[in-house]
Amino acid sequence: MSAESSLKWMEQELASLDEASLKRSLRASSAISGFPGRMFRGTEEPNLPNLLNLSGNDYLGLSQHPAMIEAMREVLLQEGVGAGASRLVTGNRSAYTELEAAIADWQSCEAALVFANGYMANTGVIRAVVGRDDVVFSDQLNHASIVDGILMSRAELARYRHNDMEHLGALLHKHRDRKRKLIVTDAVFSMDGDQARLEDLILLKHEYGAMLMVDEAHSGGIYGRYGEGLCHIRGVKDEVDIHMGTFSKAFGAYGAYVCGSRMLIDFLVNKARTLIYSTAMPPALVAGIAQALVLVQQEHWRRERLHTNSRSFRSHLQKACFLVGIGDSPIVPMIVGDNETALRFSAALEEKGIAAVAIRPPTVQEGTARIRFSLSAAHTDKELRDAVACIREVGLQLGVMGR
Repeated sequence: MSAESSLKWMEQELASLDEASLKRSLRASSAISGFPGRMFRGTEEPNLPNLLNLSGNDYLGLSQHPAMIEAMREVLLQEGVGAGASRLVTGNRSAYTELEAAIADWQSCEAALVFANGYMANTGVIRAVVGRDDVVFSDQLNHASIVDGILMSRAELARYRHNDMEHLGALLHKHRDRKRKLIVTDAVFSMDGDQARLEDLILLKHEYGAMLMVDEAHSGGIYGRYGEGLCHIRGVKDEVDIHMGTFSKAFGAYGAYVCGSRMLIDFLVNKARTLIYSTAMPPALVAGIAQALVLVQQEHWRRERLHTNSRSFRSHLQKACFLVGIGDSPIVPMIVGDNETALRFSAALEEKGIAAVAIRPPTVQEGTARIRFSLSAAHTDKELRDAVACIREVGLQLGVMGR
């Protein structure tokens, strides 16, 4: 049997996805130098459309910061392109030690550990701390990397309804005799933009003797006096056993971190397979992250502008009678409903100069396809006002306002 014939079944599955308006494809995108809030789409230069980027996660507009670029350039010239091995072999350059010490100081914890990205951090940590005889309590809207980490660990998955503490309490009571219990939640949920009920999770953690892991991917750098995250401003940081965050959103770079006790970090160095069996990140990238950490703590105006942009944009969409998710984060989901309409809405916005991607199942629940807008400190008031006018015009054309 040829390779083509043995994979024939894929053709039928792809056709089914296409029929349900769920087929995905890769599209070329490129940054515009000096304009972190804008982007190009496509490959047909020099006719690429200049688009307002309302789909990226560069929340603080740091992705093109000259200080980060210079820090990376200097280390690139000194150290070369790659680390050449895993961190436990020869890839653990001094830049890692310096960055992890700076993260621990920023987070006011004993130690920190850097991972290649958020997916590898979540899957590696969860698989390390729970196993076959254990149970993990996961919010229904947690990121896919959390779900995959649970599945890889072979622990039992007890999924509770989104932010439903009564349901979580019932599940914890049901599994109260399990050897290890882990509650895991996003701090800010990536597709809805709302926040976890952290204080209630702390109470349940203590009542049932569970561990608590919080993913601050979409809140680190954004909340707190120095961008420490949601756990800090809620005053529960010291009650969280495993604190995870990323450098690919507000930091404008790439990578992730886990912080907590020295014992936790030592344990992960010995048990987290995604760390042990992965080549270390390039030293130049680590240097860029370290510079981003400095900027996050020093340039408070970026957070202030981001929060102003988020409040204003969300308010204008609500006044235009769109169905918009609650919250105060830079993630502003506008619920459209069916998949085809969401795709049409996204395409119409692109024709008007706005990159705003349609989010469909399985990323979100059936019947809740949406345009997921995400704001940045790099966006100007005029850009966002003009964007709202375009969104309103498309909404009228497609008949989705007020749904």
